[in-house]
Amino acid sequence: MPITVAIVDDHPLATAGLRNMLAISGHIIVTGSYHSGEDALAGIGQDQPDVLLLDIQLPDIKGEDLAARISKTWPEIKIIAITSLDAPTYIKAMMRNGCKGYLLKNSDVDTLVLAIETVYEGREFIELSLKEQMVQNMLQYRKTDRKGPTLTRRENEVLQLIVAEYTNLEIAEKLSLSLRTIEKHRFSLLHKLNAKNTAGLVKTAIEFGYIT
Repeated sequence: MPITVAIVDDHPLATAGLRNMLAISGHIIVTGSYHSGEDALAGIGQDQPDVLLLDIQLPDIKGEDLAARISKTWPEIKIIAITSLDAPTYIKAMMRNGCKGYLLKNSDVDTLVLAIETVYEGREFIELSLKEQMVQNMLQYRKTDRKGPTLTRRENEVLQLIVAEYTNLEIAEKLSLSLRTIEKHRFSLLHKLNAKNTAGLVKTAIEFGYIT
């Protein structure tokens, strides 16, 4: 059974390119194309494609707003955002507003067909490179969002040297302080960062972004 697809893109060359790419699949049929959000809203009700390829940068309606309206009115239509914008912010916005897939315009035909087949079967599809980028973005957000306790200038100096694998005695000599003072700073760091040992101290210091 063929999969029917409609395209919303205000660039005729982009629409023609998608048509040509899908023509070789043998089981995906392009049943309509629209060059604006309003055109899409007027025609999709009659077209009723299985999958909609939606450019998120249209001249009249924001992509996320159009996706939300279409998914609300025709929830059975699976929407794939197709764009040159790869920022995680756009991906999250489109998926949050009803899209089932997110694809870059420079994707090859195999990826395009796989995306259509995947959302048609009821699953989500985000291009692998974009998934990796989102994971990195999330990890970076968590790292910067977590706020560690305030360290004194001396505690920070000691911490940097601990991470660099200096012993207490070496740190004392390097900072011209007594061994007893360095031990006190180490104890304070363990307490502040809620670490049990040096390995835990280094791990937590990295998570909080103390390491320079």
